[in-house]
Amino acid sequence: MPATHNPRNLKGRVAVVTGGGGILCSVMAKALAHAGAKVAVLDLDPKKAATVATQCGRGALGLGASVLDRASLEHARREIKRRLGPVSILVNGAGGNHPGATTTPQQSFFELQQDAFDKVLQLNILGTILPCQVFCQDMARRKQGVVINIASMNAFRPLTRIPAYSAAKAAVKNFTEWLAVHLAKEYSPAIRVNAIAPGFFLTQQNQFLLVDEQTGKPTPRGKAILNATPFGAYGEPDDLVGTLLWLCSDASRFVTGVTVPVDGGFNAFSGV
Repeated sequence: MPATHNPRNLKGRVAVVTGGGGILCSVMAKALAHAGAKVAVLDLDPKKAATVATQCGRGALGLGASVLDRASLEHARREIKRRLGPVSILVNGAGGNHPGATTTPQQSFFELQQDAFDKVLQLNILGTILPCQVFCQDMARRKQGVVINIASMNAFRPLTRIPAYSAAKAAVKNFTEWLAVHLAKEYSPAIRVNAIAPGFFLTQQNQFLLVDEQTGKPTPRGKAILNATPFGAYGEPDDLVGTLLWLCSDASRFVTGVTVPVDGGFNAFSGV
């Protein structure tokens, strides 16, 4: 296999990871660094970004930035370009849910908070679009690059109780397809846009739904998810690395506009 097709050889490329201080995205950032990329970790919390950048190794950069503030993204882009070079890989990892946009026995659909709904929609879809507008400019000029968006199983099938998050992640999947076509036709087919749809991983945003706080055992919803996942387990952050590196590398050079499930078989299982 030629070196340029080796998914674990990203030497010389500059990668930006938004939401890089989180559980899943910190692992992605470190994997990209291990594959040879020069990594810029962006997070709303600059301390988290700096911590993950240190873990990525020498040459990595940690910056505070909001994916909902174009000015802060433009500032980050200038700093990254000055210190690392033009961005060739963008991983849009920032996202999340909100309890106020989640139905519960105490909070019906009719009582969901509009501001919480707005926050979920903005963070997940606008927080994907704005970084693309900022960081894909260099890709368009150089006529090459890779964008990886983070979708969800909700992008394929809406899940109960989380209407805002389901709608937002479906929008991320649709935007991934739109942007893949737009950049390929308007600028260069060497600019590829794909998405990863993680199955169920325990993170800060879903812990309260899947694990009973008092007993530490799965909630009824957690049990239902595990029963609907053929592998019978939650994913580990490292389970995303192989797909991430494949999509970032030239090994997937004829792949664009797709959303790849990494879900232990959840999407394929009919329940029977």
